[in-house]
Amino acid sequence: MARLRRITRTGALAASLLLCLIPHLFWRAAHARSPWPRRFLGLAARSVGARVAIEGHPFQGDSFIIANHVSWVDILALGGATGTAFVAHDGIAGWPIIGWLAAQNNTLFVARNRRGALSSQLEALRAALAGHQPVTLFPEGTTSDGTGLLPFKPSLLAVLLPPPRSVRIQPVHIDYGTATPEIAWHSDEPAGANVKRLLERKGRLDVTLRFLEPFDPAICPDRKALATMTQERIAASIASFPSQPRPCIAGPHES
Repeated sequence: MARLRRITRTGALAASLLLCLIPHLFWRAAHARSPWPRRFLGLAARSVGARVAIEGHPFQGDSFIIANHVSWVDILALGGATGTAFVAHDGIAGWPIIGWLAAQNNTLFVARNRRGALSSQLEALRAALAGHQPVTLFPEGTTSDGTGLLPFKPSLLAVLLPPPRSVRIQPVHIDYGTATPEIAWHSDEPAGANVKRLLERKGRLDVTLRFLEPFDPAICPDRKALATMTQERIAASIASFPSQPRPCIAGPHES
């Protein structure tokens, strides 16, 4: 049955891509902003068994979303719900198919370990924010176990000080409930093995996106204070909705 679930969900993912790809390419050829990446991400989330619920209210103006990071399913759920672009490490750009698909959603690829690259990355991030598409950053820099948070890396938050236009930061708590330990991406688990495990998982995967109160980044004196404030707000939400505890382990993924 596990193999059948994997085949069925893979087929649903492929069908979702085919359904959205052709109209997306027409939108791009017309130099129009395409709604199809968001639709694809939403369909892809359902294809892998995820059922997304929203608590709170996504900010309707220009927003910079900061969220905890548990699994690659985070991207499908949050992208489908909000139409956000993502900040990802530049290694993903070279992944077959995945890198190209990420680029279609205006993913901003950054080099986490390249010295001297921060200035150009901040300029690229400012340009992305100017496009009036929400942008999401996972400031832990990797996936965590979802029962707590790794330290937030403040470097890219410098783009918000001073904030461009009226951009608001919206912290988001991504919560898989009691399934969190089962679906979290482990540090020693290859990407392919993690995908296989989730596609073979029995039953649906309930994920709640908790949109916390947005705030003006200008109230923070520096990027470290900004990272601390967002981390504290997400941590408070995690503490209010605890899932099964397990030792904190993490795996390489988005920046």
